[in-house]
Amino acid sequence: MENAKQDENQRRRGRWSMFAVLLVCAAPILASYITYYVIKPEGRTNYGDLLDPRMHPIPAMASTTVDGKPQTLQDFKGKWLMVKVGGSACDQKCQDMLFMMRQLRTMQGKEADRIERVWLITDNEPLETFMLRVNDGTRFLRAPADVVAKWLPLEQGGKVEEHIYLIDPMGHLMMRFPKNADPAKVKKDLVKVLKASAIG
Repeated sequence: MENAKQDENQRRRGRWSMFAVLLVCAAPILASYITYYVIKPEGRTNYGDLLDPRMHPIPAMASTTVDGKPQTLQDFKGKWLMVKVGGSACDQKCQDMLFMMRQLRTMQGKEADRIERVWLITDNEPLETFMLRVNDGTRFLRAPADVVAKWLPLEQGGKVEEHIYLIDPMGHLMMRFPKNADPAKVKKDLVKVLKASAIG
């Protein structure tokens, strides 16, 4: 009887210890969301549109690398993701966005390793070799266009290809940058979110 009581006490202590560890791990995430969604200091402005992560969870989708190996956005949890969407026929605007993403990451200096760049390619057409070469370091994922279109929020009349989206290290979609975004203003938003968050 005494042993059973001791075992129960140990289990209870173990559960509380595990809860405490989880709380400590979750604290930075909670703090960053409280900062963005609850505490709104006077004069604080964001260039990108803040999105409610509860409304746009990353959907289950059969995405692959360009050589057909299964890979999903969830595989990059733990990193901030800058995500661009579009077909494999990448016109000048598309190329400019990919270049901007590369420059934005580089401009973060020592924080650059916290960020991954992802291009969600929404068709199965061949991708030109030079696109892989000039965008070295970008993660190329082929993803179903219909699933992506339902997932990513747009303003009335907007197109998903026109925006860069930001996903936090826990896999929450949190920001959409405007069409023809100003790189300097996007950079300021990235600096703010990286500074406000201890995760990723």
